[in-house]
Amino acid sequence: MSDRESVWNTAPTSAPAQRADRYVSGSNAHPAKMLPAIAAHAIRTYTKPGELVLDPMCGIGTTLVEAIRHHRQALGVEYESRWARIARANVAHSIRHVEQGSGRVVCGDARQLAQLVDADLHGKVGLVVTSPPYGRSAHGRVHCTSETGERGVVKTDYRYGRDPHNLAHVSTDQLLDGFSKILTQCRAVLRPGGTVVVTTRPWRTHGELIDLPSAVLAAGQAAGLVPAERCVALLAGIRGGRLIARPSFFQLKNVRDARCQGIPLHLVRHEDVLVFTRPEKPSAMSQPLCARREWQAGTERCRYPRSHRKTRP
Repeated sequence: MSDRESVWNTAPTSAPAQRADRYVSGSNAHPAKMLPAIAAHAIRTYTKPGELVLDPMCGIGTTLVEAIRHHRQALGVEYESRWARIARANVAHSIRHVEQGSGRVVCGDARQLAQLVDADLHGKVGLVVTSPPYGRSAHGRVHCTSETGERGVVKTDYRYGRDPHNLAHVSTDQLLDGFSKILTQCRAVLRPGGTVVVTTRPWRTHGELIDLPSAVLAAGQAAGLVPAERCVALLAGIRGGRLIARPSFFQLKNVRDARCQGIPLHLVRHEDVLVFTRPEKPSAMSQPLCARREWQAGTERCRYPRSHRKTRP
């Protein structure tokens, strides 16, 4: 384990304040944007200026924007063409702002990452920063009557897209299988000793807990990566030694509804940060677990511990 700080103070200001003037029009419509300070903290901690930072599911390009602003090279892959276009625009906007740097966004499926990334970059990536999609649990935005003129609350911008093959639209088991494949592909382009940072959080469906962080930990190990740290990235500010939550409308509603049903649900105030490394030297233990465990069984499907399954509180 590292002696670095395990709690990241990544929300001293709100998300809109962190994104102000850094992103082009249309960026706010993405349903699950990474907090810029989380990406920035990971980039400052695990890379040096000039190194290559990759986000295999880059969305609107938050990781790439922060990489450029911190004088790193940026590379992103995005499945949905709409968000890939916006990510490219955000990269160009950042390069104009800092007047240096480089960044590229490829539209494609990160499960084939090694084919999408130029061969001369394989083994050159110093850091991967990403987050798995949250699918139906993405909250989106709400508009009240005074904004829409319609009675009640209107929900918008809660979908990544409409392609059913997008990992955001599949079952939890399929999501984890796909995410393990992505991490395996990331391992192929990482330099020896390179770092992978995955931010994630659990969620509840009909009162049942989906322990996504534990499942992502298993997926990283299945991809042949070595767990190095488990940290907390705050989504709440700190004032006078107290956490100041900044929940969304849906978080507040879900918590209130759950408590009315006797479920002890609390506001989410942090992201779990799972940090992995690529082994410096190949060994039997650094081979992907699915390859080691399933090859003899003649199947390509990775198996995960039951810790990611739904469990009641």
